[in-house]
Amino acid sequence: MAVVIGTNLRKELSGDALFDGVSFKVERRDRVSLSGPNGAGKTTLLRILSGETELHSGELSFAKGTRVALHDQRPPAQSDASLRDYVLSGAADLTAAEEELRRLEEAMAGGDHEAATLRRYSDTQARLEHAGGYAWRERLDSVTRGLGFVTADLARPLSTFSGGELTRASLARTLGGDPDLILLDEPTNHLDVASLEWLERELQSVDAGVVLVAHDRWFLEAVTTAVLELEAGRSTYFAGPWHNWRREKAARLAAASKAADRYDEDIARLERFVERFRAKKNLAKRAQAKVTQIGRLSKERAEVKDEISLLTRRSRQLGFDFLQPKRSGRTVAEAEGLNLAAGDKQLLADVSFAIERGEHIALVGPNGAGKTTLLETLLGRREPAGGKLRLGHGVEPGYFSQHEIELDERGSVLACVQSMTGLTRPPAQNLLGRFLFSGWQEHDKPMSVLSGGERRRLALAVVVASGSNFLLFDEPTNHLDVESREALEGALEAFPGTVLLVSHDRALLDAIADRTLAIEDGTIRSYEGGWADYVARREERAAAAAEPAAVPKQKKQKARPAEPRGPSELEQVEAEIAAREAEIVELERKLAEDWGNVDVVATHRRRRDELQELISRWEQLFEKQQA
Repeated sequence: MAVVIGTNLRKELSGDALFDGVSFKVERRDRVSLSGPNGAGKTTLLRILSGETELHSGELSFAKGTRVALHDQRPPAQSDASLRDYVLSGAADLTAAEEELRRLEEAMAGGDHEAATLRRYSDTQARLEHAGGYAWRERLDSVTRGLGFVTADLARPLSTFSGGELTRASLARTLGGDPDLILLDEPTNHLDVASLEWLERELQSVDAGVVLVAHDRWFLEAVTTAVLELEAGRSTYFAGPWHNWRREKAARLAAASKAADRYDEDIARLERFVERFRAKKNLAKRAQAKVTQIGRLSKERAEVKDEISLLTRRSRQLGFDFLQPKRSGRTVAEAEGLNLAAGDKQLLADVSFAIERGEHIALVGPNGAGKTTLLETLLGRREPAGGKLRLGHGVEPGYFSQHEIELDERGSVLACVQSMTGLTRPPAQNLLGRFLFSGWQEHDKPMSVLSGGERRRLALAVVVASGSNFLLFDEPTNHLDVESREALEGALEAFPGTVLLVSHDRALLDAIADRTLAIEDGTIRSYEGGWADYVARREERAAAAAEPAAVPKQKKQKARPAEPRGPSELEQVEAEIAAREAEIVELERKLAEDWGNVDVVATHRRRRDELQELISRWEQLFEKQQA
């Protein structure tokens, strides 16, 4: 059953169409990902579905009684309300249902057994049972815990929460009220991996339609059942998981490119026909018909090339191009008997590990486990509680902090980049342009007015241009779209130096890391491989199962080189036409010298008849190819 159906939706901004003709259907247990470049209207569409923004044309049809809940990137307003009360406010209809049932029970106990009363009681009870019966409050508490809150947090006022905690509180309120349509805008922000995995399981099992916007590729692959792409004001619906959308786009591009090539060939062939025969009296009508056909094919070719342009269109993305680093010593970093603490909280005890030149290492662990503390201790910004932690010979670290604390706050954006990288003005301006700071107005913008996303882009630019041979990244993908994440991924894979990466983007961890350091139970364990390998080992250990026998990799058979394609029948006929025309020209030259040669006259007549048959055959083959 469809929860919502959108038909030919149109939204305008300042009189210009943001999108037009958007149509889709969301049923229960559908999980639709909205895809498209920044500014395509994804968040706007979510707010239209929630009733916060008006629709300029088209129709939205909701199933009767549909309850809609929206979680977006705007954190809830800080107030003195507790987390429990705030989350409960998202389930106001369930609270009302409980009160309604109590009222109806009192009425029936007093002798009211009217059909309307009984029907109302049955409907209200069904509504409550759909939410889990009277245990829905317990489920609400489990949702908040699944998102990383502890029991003590439930009584805390929102005014004491950080921005990240407020965002998670909004997500708990959205999920906890048993809505029929869940709208999620960047739900993975501020979630650690454990909470992300919980959210994936929750969305996979929820009995509701889900429409979401996210840039976490691992999350999208785990959750989505369909993709609605918004681009250039148009929409395209793709059924199936997230990777199917990307494959389908590639297949559509290949098919459109092939069609465009075919149109080019057909038009060129028709133009040759027209050029060859339009001056001949007995073929002029045929040539004119081919001119009309050329016009039709040209129009169809233009439509195909428009589709190719749409499919190959790219939003502006960040330009990662790390400088070639100097060679460091073999040991880049080494810890021996290391102890780390944050205040009175012990984070790591008696930890030893080493990082060697050229390794790309993922550092993983739950929020608060000490990942950022370890990075800052490596850089000398914190003192260890005990033990030794040192950098090796010739190591030049470059640090990207999730708090952007490494930026030079004095002066303008351009001055910051120049002072931190040593670049002269033109190279610094080129670097800023690659990170979407274009024009004098952006270059002269004071550091004090930059947004969070702008500060992160600028910090990335500084690290890219640093020439460091040991890169330390702490959550580098926050505020990056999918294309920019993949650009960063490709650049890090090709980086010849050493990388230590902290991230909740599991796709990035899996692609970059050849070794994983996991903070577990106050110590660090080392695992070969990236995220997928780490999860497999973790699950094996949790299940206490024997390691399965390795499946031998099958050798890929080398593809046999494709045999050269022979000429098609149409091409063969064209060659025969050219040959007949050449023969006719030679025969007509002989006849000009001697019109009395009966044999030449007869041969000329036969060749002209054969040419007419070949032209008719060419037209049949051409029409068949077009069908």
